[in-house]
Amino acid sequence: MLKKVRLGLLLGLLVVTAVSLVTGAQAASPTVDVLHVKGTINPALAKYIERGIGQAEEDNATACIIQLDTPGGLDISMRDIVKTIVSAQVPVVVYVSPSGARAASAGVFITISAHVAAMAPNTAIGAAHPVSIGAEGEAAMSKEMQEKVVNDAAAYIRSIANAHGRNMEWAEKAVRESVSATEQEALKLNVIDMVASDLNHLITQLDGRQVIMLDGSTVSLNTQGVSINHIKMGTIDKLLFTISNPNIAIILMSLAMLGIMAEIYNPGLIFPGVFGGICAFFAFYSLGVLPINYAGIGLFALAGGLFIAEIFTPSFGALTAGGIVSLIIGSMILFSGRPTLFRPEPWLIPMISAIVGSVIGFIAYKVIRTHQRQPTTGREELIGKIAIVRTPLHPEGTVLYRGELWTATLDQGQAEPNEEVTITRTEGLKLYVTRKT
Repeated sequence: MLKKVRLGLLLGLLVVTAVSLVTGAQAASPTVDVLHVKGTINPALAKYIERGIGQAEEDNATACIIQLDTPGGLDISMRDIVKTIVSAQVPVVVYVSPSGARAASAGVFITISAHVAAMAPNTAIGAAHPVSIGAEGEAAMSKEMQEKVVNDAAAYIRSIANAHGRNMEWAEKAVRESVSATEQEALKLNVIDMVASDLNHLITQLDGRQVIMLDGSTVSLNTQGVSINHIKMGTIDKLLFTISNPNIAIILMSLAMLGIMAEIYNPGLIFPGVFGGICAFFAFYSLGVLPINYAGIGLFALAGGLFIAEIFTPSFGALTAGGIVSLIIGSMILFSGRPTLFRPEPWLIPMISAIVGSVIGFIAYKVIRTHQRQPTTGREELIGKIAIVRTPLHPEGTVLYRGELWTATLDQGQAEPNEEVTITRTEGLKLYVTRKT
């Protein structure tokens, strides 16, 4: 019995040891974490990159690769990303890919800030001239303010390029003159470090490369036999990134308006009001991270007020027309004076206006019909109905209406039994009628 116990303990110890060795081997296996960044640079993307680099640090990854394809974006989000890359505890590689991708505007700063910058064939980098995306719009920026903004961006990109031994002169031209370069031109100009056809080719080229971290230490990349760990956006990240779009913002605002108005028209339905409220909150988030013109928000609010007024005080379409005009103008100026990537698609505004106008017109029509409809309960519903004379009206007698006898008075002449008369008005329990013509 004692031998069996000892044998069991020995087997258990062997199993635990084997599991520990396998786990240790897996933990020791080098990995490269890969982030996928495609679209406009905004707070949602900045959070995703921050989380991804943080996970790479926790995984003790050999490197963190950011696959980048962007037309640019918000300056504040770009600076957050650059700070995250510069202060990372693992080497960060920015790889402009796949073929056909670009690193424009804010993407130039992000690419140059990487410990290793790479591009795929048939890609481009450049056009980093800053534009005003504040509350007053690009056109409102004075010459002095433009000069300050450009000088600040030029100094920032020179500092980043110098820290990684890259071409400061070209980087400054990308800001001041909006110059661009292909991947081969960027390689020759010392803007990037390498050109790689795909991710595997990039990892092969990274092997043995030495990079200098923020603290001055040198890290030698060993990428032989590494496993690739793709870190994708979480559900919340995807949602916030998706709604941080001017097209989505306008759609959400319109849906919020329609949902709330449907609830006002039919109190107690609940779903339209809840749906409209949720859309409104998402719209507020979207507008909060986008450069907008607040006059556009005011016109949207005016449009909603006019539509609601139409429901309670039917104006035969006048208020609805005013609301549609406010909606169109508000949509047009909401992102006016902003860079192209922060403007909605041209077809979206007329489509949204037509849909909202049609829905509001339908609601207004139903309200007007309700106001004009004759009452179906109470004595008021008797007016205009046909009654049958039971006792002669000379001019007073009785009539039968829906099986009930009523005292009635004829307006002129006389009416004989079984003759049809029309009810014109009521007074208490007495009807006033006229002969049917």
